[in-house]
Amino acid sequence: MGKVISFPRVGGGTAAGYLAETGKQNAPGVVVIQEWWGLQGQIKASCDRFAEAGFHALAPDLYDGKVVPYHDAAAAGAAMGSLDFKAATSQAVRGAVQYLKSRGGKVGLTGFCMGGAVAVIGAVHIPELDAAVTFYGLPPQNVAAAKDVRVPLQGHFANQDDWCTPATVDGFEKALKASGKTFEIYRYDGQHAFMNSERKEVYDGKAAKLAWERCVKFFKQHLA
Repeated sequence: MGKVISFPRVGGGTAAGYLAETGKQNAPGVVVIQEWWGLQGQIKASCDRFAEAGFHALAPDLYDGKVVPYHDAAAAGAAMGSLDFKAATSQAVRGAVQYLKSRGGKVGLTGFCMGGAVAVIGAVHIPELDAAVTFYGLPPQNVAAAKDVRVPLQGHFANQDDWCTPATVDGFEKALKASGKTFEIYRYDGQHAFMNSERKEVYDGKAAKLAWERCVKFFKQHLA
């Protein structure tokens, strides 16, 4: 359904990304951020699903064409470790938000794992953003603190997760509540990356379906 495009990067130059368009001219948009594996098929499929749900969806390629095989966690960790999260958010991700915003609708930001952390960073640092949804990803507090989130935020987390741990999620939720933010936090009895249907060892179809429905409903509410 989608296609690879280039769009302006904030600060100069261009970035590449996968764009899936819905039928409406002035539809709202959703920027979708990859896991640490790169712009894999599951991320492109998520853009296609958003388009089917009524959103223009754009996934910027934060690894500049590099895609890591699912089995190679060491390579994925190295690729993620070499990424400047704040720079990527302020340049490529913000550029993607601006690109969709120029088409006339409000814009949300979502991401999975590493991309979920980027979604929270964007919820703090991207002024054009209208809402954000994170899937099992949170950034360090010194990069983006809950008290500084400036848009409605929804989060989906796994109870069996040794990266974005339940204790970390509890602390984040407590800080959002203490700061009076507009937010929804959901927990699932699954493993990290339970949304990724290409990884059968962790995919949880029931949880994924429920989380997706909640995400789409949230974006329709806040991007209308």
